[in-house]
Amino acid sequence: MNRLATLAAILTLAVAPAAADEVRPDTPTSVKGARVVAVDEAKNLLDRKGTAFFDTRSPLNFGKGHVPGATLLAYKEKSDFKIDFDATQDVFDLARLPADKNASIVIYSDGPTGWKSYKATVLSVKAGYRNVLWMRDGFAGWVARAFPVEH
Repeated sequence: MNRLATLAAILTLAVAPAAADEVRPDTPTSVKGARVVAVDEAKNLLDRKGTAFFDTRSPLNFGKGHVPGATLLAYKEKSDFKIDFDATQDVFDLARLPADKNASIVIYSDGPTGWKSYKATVLSVKAGYRNVLWMRDGFAGWVARAFPVEH
């Protein structure tokens, strides 16, 4: 095998598992008991101050950039990417959300395939939070609109 063929084989093996991990269905378009907010509306809420933003991505991704003032609340998921996921397989620290269950909170992750924010939104509603806003388009949508990013 020549060098080029060897390099191609190595790259194929190195990339194949990552590509398989990237295949996920889009999240649902709504969550009962919560409201989906567009990125533009989320930006308006941020500007008016009074709404807490929670980023459910990993600490690594959060460190690369996040919505200004957002709190890292990483959702550690092992459950399936489906509406009736098994939350007992996941880790999400609801105690880090505001004590006031009427507080306005925005939850986001990567974007439409970001199941972490979907799952966190579902669990927040089940925990009794009444003003949960899910930024379904996530950080990808935020960046696409060229809104400010904090590092």
